[in-house]
Amino acid sequence: MHPGVSIALFTCDLRVHDNPVLHAADRGAEAVVPLFVLDDAVRGAGFVTPNRAAFLADSLEDLDASLRARGGRLLVLRGDAVAETVRLAGRLGGARVHVAEGVSGFGQRREERLRAALGSDLTVYQNVTTTVAPGALLPTGRDHYAVFGAYHRRWVLAQRRHPLAAPRKLTLPQLPDEGLPMAEVRRLLAKSGRPAPGLAAGGEGPGRTQLKKWTESSSIAAYPELQDDLNADGTSRLSPYLHFGCLSATEAAYLATREGSPGAEAFLRQLAWRDFHHQLLAARPDCATADYRSRHDRWRHDQAELDAWRTGRTGYPLVDAGMRQLAHEGWMHNRARMVTASFLSKTLYLDWREGAAHFLRHLVDGDVANNQLNWQWVAGTGTDTRPNRVLNPLRQARRFDPGGDYVRRWVPELAGVAGPEVHTPWELSATQRARLDYPEPIVALDESLARFRHARGL
Repeated sequence: MHPGVSIALFTCDLRVHDNPVLHAADRGAEAVVPLFVLDDAVRGAGFVTPNRAAFLADSLEDLDASLRARGGRLLVLRGDAVAETVRLAGRLGGARVHVAEGVSGFGQRREERLRAALGSDLTVYQNVTTTVAPGALLPTGRDHYAVFGAYHRRWVLAQRRHPLAAPRKLTLPQLPDEGLPMAEVRRLLAKSGRPAPGLAAGGEGPGRTQLKKWTESSSIAAYPELQDDLNADGTSRLSPYLHFGCLSATEAAYLATREGSPGAEAFLRQLAWRDFHHQLLAARPDCATADYRSRHDRWRHDQAELDAWRTGRTGYPLVDAGMRQLAHEGWMHNRARMVTASFLSKTLYLDWREGAAHFLRHLVDGDVANNQLNWQWVAGTGTDTRPNRVLNPLRQARRFDPGGDYVRRWVPELAGVAGPEVHTPWELSATQRARLDYPEPIVALDESLARFRHARGL
């Protein structure tokens, strides 16, 4: 036991259940200060977008309420996370600091600075945001896995820790200051702008409700059949809660494993993909902006086409539906993410970084590891073994939205077009097209495919 006071520095782990940081801080000292710092560097780098700011405000309020129910509370400070943490530790008489491991370049630099300032009074915990820690599984002679199949075979057999219970009671020391009240925290975060109208509520409470619904109903059992069905929306909807750490990926994997259906296995595979991308980014932080697999692409630049893609006005209904779902919910179905990303990087042959940046501005689950590396996977610059694959938006529409209901939900201009004809509005009669406030396709698919193959030397 370490006497005195400890600090549980919350970063991407905004929860009380299965949180190794809070668990160790509580057990290792007479009193614990749960701390979150509104880091000016994170805000200045553009990661605190309106959707993520609103979700973060919900999550901090929810975390504070959970801590207060246990005798504690969340201390929120503003400034440089390292400087504020070190200053607080000193004012508390040399408190030990506990924090989760970061995988991004920013997270790694924060950890290095904390270690330089605190030395042995800092403890860093793995497996807080992932089920298998980055670097825990290594191929011979390399610092990370570059192929998912090989990684997944090791991941399935890896030992995972058992989920930890939430602390029953917390003891707070006499705090040197009060920090920011939650109303002020929300006001500061609201300065980021107005969030999407259909944004989900943030916090561990809503996240655990969704997790329970997902693992204890027929939803997870039907996952293999419905995960790509755009209209059925048979996905877990857990990604925002995993991104902010409102939910533990370890607990989600534990509950899915206990459920034991083929659907649970398919869901676990998605968690493995998440861990795969985290271990890749931890080893190669530059992949947030640089091509993982250099192909010397000479990306086109066409501002009008980029704007049409961003606003859901490409003339391809499935692509536009996905982009409009993103604008309304701050979230997009995974299949739609793949289709819209392929359309930008392969059909329009515009730089994947433009698309990744737009997604990061709007996605509430905008995670550097998963967003950037999934974009690279689709664009052909990442770990995919089929870099020249192009997702045809019409074939994707006929396969994953055969009745057109997903398109009609998100593209109201086409709501009156019945059946699968909604996917090809340019084939309607001139009279019908005249009644639609919907653009013609911005590019012909055969022309764009020929352009792509020529650019790639195929």
